[in-house]
Amino acid sequence: MADTTLPPGTAPRARGGAPGTPAAPAAPAASRRRARRATAGSARMAALLVSPTLLVLGVVVLYPTLMALRESLYGPKGLDPKTGFIRATEPFVGLRNYADVFGAAGDRFWNAFWNTTFFTVVTVGLETLIGVAMALIMHRAFRGRALVRAGILVPWAVPTAISALLWRWIFNSDGVANALIGRQILWTTEGFHAKVAVIVAEVWKTAPFIGLLVLAGLQVIPQEVYEAARIDGAGALRRFWHVTLPLVKPALLVAVLFRCLDALRMFDLPYILVGAQKNSVETLSMLAQNEASNVRFGPASAYAVLLFLYVLLIAFAFVRLLGTDLVGDGGARKARGTRRFPLFRRPEVTA
Repeated sequence: MADTTLPPGTAPRARGGAPGTPAAPAAPAASRRRARRATAGSARMAALLVSPTLLVLGVVVLYPTLMALRESLYGPKGLDPKTGFIRATEPFVGLRNYADVFGAAGDRFWNAFWNTTFFTVVTVGLETLIGVAMALIMHRAFRGRALVRAGILVPWAVPTAISALLWRWIFNSDGVANALIGRQILWTTEGFHAKVAVIVAEVWKTAPFIGLLVLAGLQVIPQEVYEAARIDGAGALRRFWHVTLPLVKPALLVAVLFRCLDALRMFDLPYILVGAQKNSVETLSMLAQNEASNVRFGPASAYAVLLFLYVLLIAFAFVRLLGTDLVGDGGARKARGTRRFPLFRRPEVTA
């Protein structure tokens, strides 16, 4: 029989391989098991840490939403046509409360819907412009900057109810607003002037919020970017448009998203400033509250569910269309790319 002893340092040949060929190292099963156990342990720890938040969200958000959806399928008690007495329980009407929105009884709903949309578009647009200007002012280094920052942020710190009472006094018939314009306008009555009063009060109250978030975005922009743009010949306007705005865009989009979601749920400011059941300023939140106060919980729940879907749709569309900029640094990469601001370069003069 042939001697099968291998030389020292030579591994046994693999099946189907040449004699003396070193065997390929296989991944140890113990290491894979340890990796799986570590991953499972991390997943359990993450679930344990997130579970309190999920529990709170379930109690505060999910359960009321499901109850509102269930309540929207029932109508007001009213009179029972069979007995002539008031019903002891709410009748099940299915989707009738939602169908009434598209009928003759839906005029009030659509008025509140368009008021809500109008207030959201106008106030958020003005707040964005004013907030960016506030952030640029607060970001500059000058004497008394701390005092200016505190003065700008005071309106945001004032409670909304107090702010509404303050502006109600300003827009009174003999208040400061009429004294400044020299005309007698009843701001807190029906008409477009009531919308103007709500817009002015809302912009004054919440523009500092956008300014604060944009200021946080401005403070993380490196000064080297501005120096490079200045060397390339960019003026102040071009530096703002091509450097500041792209780099601060993620923070600005987050601020605008938050303000849109907040403005769509506007209730307390127009309710206190102008009053309830005013067609000029009635929003969806005010409409739902008015229906609930009149013991019409079914229609009120239907309006609340529709408002919830409206807010959810706006948030989804906003994040879907602008999600890359919200979570990434596309603007920063664009401004810090390999090319150094070719738009800013002066034309070369050849001899």
